[in-house]
Amino acid sequence: MIYQVNHTSRVRYGAPVDLARFAIRLKPASWPGQTLLSYHMDVSPVPTHLAEEFGPYQVNNTLVSIDERLQELVVTSVFRMEVTPPPGIVDDGTDIATVRSAALRVGDIATFAPAPFLYGSRVVELEPEIGAWAASMLGDTAGIVPAIRALCSKIHAEFTYLPGVTDSDTPPLEAFRARHGVCQDFAHVMIAALRWYGIPAAYVSGYLRTEPPPGRPRLVGADAMHAWVNVWCGPRLGWVAIDPTNDRMVDQDYVTVAMGRDYADIAPVDGVFVGTPVQKMTTGVDVIPEA
Repeated sequence: MIYQVNHTSRVRYGAPVDLARFAIRLKPASWPGQTLLSYHMDVSPVPTHLAEEFGPYQVNNTLVSIDERLQELVVTSVFRMEVTPPPGIVDDGTDIATVRSAALRVGDIATFAPAPFLYGSRVVELEPEIGAWAASMLGDTAGIVPAIRALCSKIHAEFTYLPGVTDSDTPPLEAFRARHGVCQDFAHVMIAALRWYGIPAAYVSGYLRTEPPPGRPRLVGADAMHAWVNVWCGPRLGWVAIDPTNDRMVDQDYVTVAMGRDYADIAPVDGVFVGTPVQKMTTGVDVIPEA
């Protein structure tokens, strides 16, 4: 399957700001089963300086400096991506205790190594309350594949998708107690539960192909960025991708952009500037299948 993805983010400030510095993370990083066929990014106003940088996680950073005064930033990212259907996940019988032990024995911190994804991070702290909630599914003798499927289904069943009630800084415990939020909240809750039991878990950003209702046309700009979870299931299975928002394993309908410890590591756009903190971001996304 080949997709064309058009993404525009627009940040409007309450008053003009100066000396803006941004990190833009919209260019897809290298990923198994994906081939980036073309990529183009436009930034307005034209940057004073622009540089590309990879890392520290599996993420491409476009670093932008704009020295002139601005009241609006517009970033447009357009790419074509070929996605190969991933192999089916076969439960090889590995249990959680084995995964936890194996993760601790991996002696590197490369981008796909499990170690960076074992501990608390900027957004996802290790929360005993979330750990207790997940205890019945994540015991030492539970198989890792059935366990993550069960946890994914539990989040999908118990939490309500409700835009506008959380934001990018909402702690997982707050969303957990409210039992509502959006995809990034559900991903953070799942990550917090898994890490409590020593299971490496990562936050993934990207896009999901959506279909309009029968008989209805696609709405231009109606898609959005999406978030899901990668779980390290031991050296044989490696990273397994699963989506608690939609209670499904990740397949060829998904396009991966980046992987980090949580949203803060791979936020699509963030930065600093001199001026008013009042700002509003709007985003329009189209994920268009070509073949």
